[in-house]
Amino acid sequence: MFTLRAMTLDDYAAVLALMGSTPGISLRDADSSEATARYLQRNPGMSFVAEAGGVICGCVMSGHDGRRGYLQHLLVLPAYRRQGIASALVGRCLATLEAQGIHKTHLDVFKTNHLAAQYWQSQGWQLRQDIDRYSFTRPGNENA
Repeated sequence: MFTLRAMTLDDYAAVLALMGSTPGISLRDADSSEATARYLQRNPGMSFVAEAGGVICGCVMSGHDGRRGYLQHLLVLPAYRRQGIASALVGRCLATLEAQGIHKTHLDVFKTNHLAAQYWQSQGWQLRQDIDRYSFTRPGNENA
């Protein structure tokens, strides 16, 4: 049995440990405590953790830009997978986004993360073929 609750900055160390131990997840400077605090403040009550037996066993971060929603860092510890935790986390995010008028949500998956790609496709998410994402990083901040 697991419970979901809104993520707080107090969960940062446990979530960072989840991220650091999960293949296919990249930790960047944007995952710092300060950046995470800004994200949680900008998107209050939209990121969640799953707990089972006092252990944070899953997490997801979500937010929006006023038009589109974005999911980031959906993680469930391997020992807790196949219990509906990921689906519950995503469902909570999508319901929270919808309550704010957001009806379309995006996420990014590394091309090498085949397990994540399989999961998202099995959940009805569509791989876009019509766009490419471009990023700009200020010189000197290559790990942003």
